[in-house]
Amino acid sequence: MGDVPKRPLLPDTIAPSWLVVQVLGTLFVAGTLVTAREPDPRIWAAYGVASACWLGFVVLASRRPKPAAALLAVASALPAALVGRAGDSSAILLSVIALGRLAALTTVSVGVILGTGLLDIALAVTAHLVAGHSFGAALADAAVMLLLVLVGLNRRQYEVQANQAEALLEQTRLAQAEHARAAALDERTRIAREIHDVLAHSLGALGVQLELAEALLAERSDVDGALRSVRRSRRLAADGLAEARNAVAALRRDVPPLAEALAAVAAEHAANHGVDVGFATGGEVRPLPSAAVVALVGVAREALTNAGKHAPGEDVRMRLEYTTAEVRLDVRTKLGGFTRTSEGFGLAGMRERLALADGTLESGEDDGYWCVRAEIRS
Repeated sequence: MGDVPKRPLLPDTIAPSWLVVQVLGTLFVAGTLVTAREPDPRIWAAYGVASACWLGFVVLASRRPKPAAALLAVASALPAALVGRAGDSSAILLSVIALGRLAALTTVSVGVILGTGLLDIALAVTAHLVAGHSFGAALADAAVMLLLVLVGLNRRQYEVQANQAEALLEQTRLAQAEHARAAALDERTRIAREIHDVLAHSLGALGVQLELAEALLAERSDVDGALRSVRRSRRLAADGLAEARNAVAALRRDVPPLAEALAAVAAEHAANHGVDVGFATGGEVRPLPSAAVVALVGVAREALTNAGKHAPGEDVRMRLEYTTAEVRLDVRTKLGGFTRTSEGFGLAGMRERLALADGTLESGEDDGYWCVRAEIRS
């Protein structure tokens, strides 16, 4: 294995697998030294240096991976150069333990691992030939070393894939969290827009009724008329409060057909403001996505609210037109003495709503009328 993974895998719940390998490798090295039958003190000195390099690797593996890998390469090369002179198999065992561990490291490139493996194999074969051993014995040790390199590389590849999978999983978690955050922000914006439309519509109508009541009392002393206006205002306030409470839930309900919903909005505005709201449709009616219906109904409600505030007492004309490529809603109000000079939050909310449904909004003066036109491609 390589360096310590950031998050332990399932088999590492008792002890990290890298630690298990280090401990087992140390036990194998110690067992090899204890059972070695070697009379030459110079070989024992080489064994001691190789064992010290192994221990240095164990100590530095998690903190200084590159120096630790260099020590491991020395721990494999020294015994490999002595296999021809050793009295038993201790040298080849010490070499393959270190070489196999080096081949499993993810902190070392595959090229370095293969180069070190080929160097150790060359040292072992040369040591056998120099000592006069048969070529078959040299090839046997070389095959064992090559096998350990391949096993280590296989383990290394598994570790690399596990780390990549873990990194990909973490990226997926981050992406999901970001997506959830963006969705929450979109939902909050949508709810804020709906709440604004409901409150603006209700409070606008309420303001008109209260102004009417004040005028009836101040100018005509019409108590009965003012009382009717106050009662209507109270009803509007109660209806607006109920609509505000149900705004979020209403976003998730099935919406009625567009023409039916617009007719209801027109009738409500006409009743609340005492004006005539004409509504007509044209073209071949077809079903629309709920997002488009909600967007156009919201535009109609906001446009009527603006008409009640900025052109009180003026009649309104609404027309819904179906074409082959789009659906268009026109809301027209006589300007009178009022001129629109700036765009408020209502129009901005309408534009945002339409943009979510792949639509656009235009507003402005047109031949003595204030015109709001919404178009949605369908």
